[in-house]
Amino acid sequence: MLLSRHGSLRGVRTSDVFDLLRDGRPRTRAQLAESTGLARSTVAARVDVLMRLGLVAPYGDARSTGGRPPSLFALNPAVRVVAGIDVGATHAVAVICDLSGAVLAETRAALDIAQGPDVVLGWVTDTVGQLLAEANRPPGDLAAIGIGLPGPVQHSTGRPINPPIMPGWDRYDVPGHVQRTYPLPVLIDNDVNIMALGEQQTHLRDVDDLVFIKVATGIGAGIISGGMLQRGAQGTAGDLGHVRVLRGAGVICRCGNEGCLEAVAAGPALAARLQEGGHTVSSTQDVVNLVRGGDPGAIQEIRQAGRDIGEVVATMVNLINPSVVVIGGRLADAGEHLLAGIREVVYRRSLPLATESLRVISSQAGVEAGVLGAASMAITHVLSPEAIEAASATVG
Repeated sequence: MLLSRHGSLRGVRTSDVFDLLRDGRPRTRAQLAESTGLARSTVAARVDVLMRLGLVAPYGDARSTGGRPPSLFALNPAVRVVAGIDVGATHAVAVICDLSGAVLAETRAALDIAQGPDVVLGWVTDTVGQLLAEANRPPGDLAAIGIGLPGPVQHSTGRPINPPIMPGWDRYDVPGHVQRTYPLPVLIDNDVNIMALGEQQTHLRDVDDLVFIKVATGIGAGIISGGMLQRGAQGTAGDLGHVRVLRGAGVICRCGNEGCLEAVAAGPALAARLQEGGHTVSSTQDVVNLVRGGDPGAIQEIRQAGRDIGEVVATMVNLINPSVVVIGGRLADAGEHLLAGIREVVYRRSLPLATESLRVISSQAGVEAGVLGAASMAITHVLSPEAIEAASATVG
């Protein structure tokens, strides 16, 4: 119960009332009072603060039961905007979204992460400004920026830590660089974590326990458990690519260890084996194209890659018991062959109870998963109880 025994405001926060309005469904003061157990005067005071902040706005009138119709209130998603940026190894996508996650402006570009932070983050700051102008929003409307990077990130600081494909980025102060242009919250995470967020927010809102696995140049997982993204103590949770697998014996990984999943099942490994077999192939996309074209050798390779991935996923399913495993990334574009290999091993090796209702599916958000997840990360920060209370303190 939010209300104290005497009906005072003790312990009642503006964010408690706002939390009921975040879903966008309009409610009256009376409905808010009934849902929270608060006095109507308390609710009215908190709604007034939220309206002064612009976070809540009137939404027509409810049906009258006699007399003047009661006013409805709902989240006002247009009051502020956020930027979401998904930076990959050779590409970048950026969006401006309102607080509901609706995309107002979007762009994508070829961008090599190996060019270093000055070049890449220069593109980020320039592009955010261009998208704000395209969306007809002034810089002052920007509330936060979310960025996904293709490497390990210490989430508490936003600094990449020993990223294997990001020369010049190790421990670089990414938030500080962006904040020179935009002095506001800048949140950084690795690409697969934001893909997990994007998939959940756009297509799996009713799923609290899911694993998103990206299979491309590398292999990694974003883990959502109990509705919360699980990053681990240092932000490395879900690094499946460097788990040892049986077929990897004797194969040296770029991390220096032997037998890593990534060394036998990621895009470059498949391309290398197909090349040895006489195929003209040099990239992950070439592998995908061969599979789509029905090449038997490529189909056999990607099916086996699925089995290798399934070996690790089966262990994960037993450990954390997700209800959905989502497969995304460039290699997932090859279609059902990869999924078939994963399912084959997961359903054979995992516990029956863990797989009874388990779904192993392709990403529905596709190439948009990362950038939408980055925007979602920023929105979550802007609308967090801590941020709402801090903003409320400025208006009394």
